Amino acid sequence: MTAVLELHDVCAAYGPFRALFDVSLTIGPGEAVALLGPNGVGKTTVARVASGLVAPTSGRVEVDGVDLSGAPVHRYSRAGVAHAPEGRSVFATLSVEDNLVLSFRQSKGRQGVADALARAFEFFPVLEPRRRQLAGTLSGGQQRMLSMARVMVEAPKLLVADELSLGLAPIVVDQVYDTLGRLREAGTALLIVEQHVPHALALCDRVVLLGHGAVVWDGPAADAADVIADKVFRQAQDEPTGP
Repeated sequence: MTAVLELHDVCAAYGPFRALFDVSLTIGPGEAVALLGPNGVGKTTVARVASGLVAPTSGRVEVDGVDLSGAPVHRYSRAGVAHAPEGRSVFATLSVEDNLVLSFRQSKGRQGVADALARAFEFFPVLEPRRRQLAGTLSGGQQRMLSMARVMVEAPKLLVADELSLGLAPIVVDQVYDTLGRLREAGTALLIVEQHVPHALALCDRVVLLGHGAVVWDGPAADAADVIADKVFRQAQDEPTGP
């Protein structure tokens, strides 16, 4: 069975700064993989490479077996890759409904907007009574839900979710992860970049641990907690992987 996403020995850089060193990972259809590690080790760069926002300096990125290395972002989107970035990413001066309509009209046409809105409010019921409210006046958690709703309704083959729990209240994090679980049950594969380890381990099949831009461990989620706590992994964070 063809993997939804494969990174083969991917390196990436921001100008002279090398961010990733020979990163390889595979995500199968419907699989959920957590990408974990301390701040600053390259997790967000992996997420951006996986969705076409950052081109690798070497190595390959394959989506459904097709090499998309260096391809524009819209090629990844057409292949079924969606990216839920860190932060809120909403139009603050538009209403909740207008934020959604703007997105859905582009992807589904006028006739598909009503059904898409219904699905968005099904994913996040708290947004429906606020549909006329300006997005900029929502709480941080509600803005995050609005940002995610635009992506989730598209039912992508792969959702790359970057730090979804960042800055959110625990009850909101629970709601977000419940929605991710339902999305996965519908067949979407997940790459979850996360600092909140317990939620990630509960949702995902596999865990990839990153240290200084390189994969230091890849294995079952059931074994990850012990590895994360292990002294070997802690030491790996302090050992440079390359120049």
